[in-house]
Amino acid sequence: MEVDFESHIESSSTDGTSKISNIESLGLSHSKLAYDGNFIRSACGMFMAGEIVFGLLVWTLIGGTEYLHVPALGWVMFLSVFCWVLTVILFLLYLTMAHTRIPQIPWKIVGICFNGIASVLYLTAAVISALSLNVAVRGRYYFISWAASTIFASLAMVCYAGNTVVSYKPWRSKSEDT
Repeated sequence: MEVDFESHIESSSTDGTSKISNIESLGLSHSKLAYDGNFIRSACGMFMAGEIVFGLLVWTLIGGTEYLHVPALGWVMFLSVFCWVLTVILFLLYLTMAHTRIPQIPWKIVGICFNGIASVLYLTAAVISALSLNVAVRGRYYFISWAASTIFASLAMVCYAGNTVVSYKPWRSKSEDT
């Protein structure tokens, strides 16, 4: 699915060519947003979808409880929301191919670093969440939510680590060629 801004600009004025030439004379260009369906089917796309789903489950399961009574869960909540927002932004950038419009940023290195750091931080979140289960009273709603969030934090960590490995292999082979 492509959104064509040129036809929108032409249809919004009676003199479409003058608006387009004004845009080009300012050094700006009109562009088309593209949808990359192959990205979703790639390993990176599938890992990112898993990161989004599992990260969402972590922070909604914790956020639905009185997690502020256990200060360590504040870290898990912050980390899961922060990583989730950044992952959604990166997912949309890759899905719409907007990252190709900003070639100054080394996107492969950004992805490797972000996923590697997120996997380590999610490992700490999963451990903290597991250790916080001792504070929760067994059989209560909070215990079940916190136990489930521990499982989903572990799955999110696996997705981030897998995405790091999948992104690193092609980057390494390209850097060895040069």
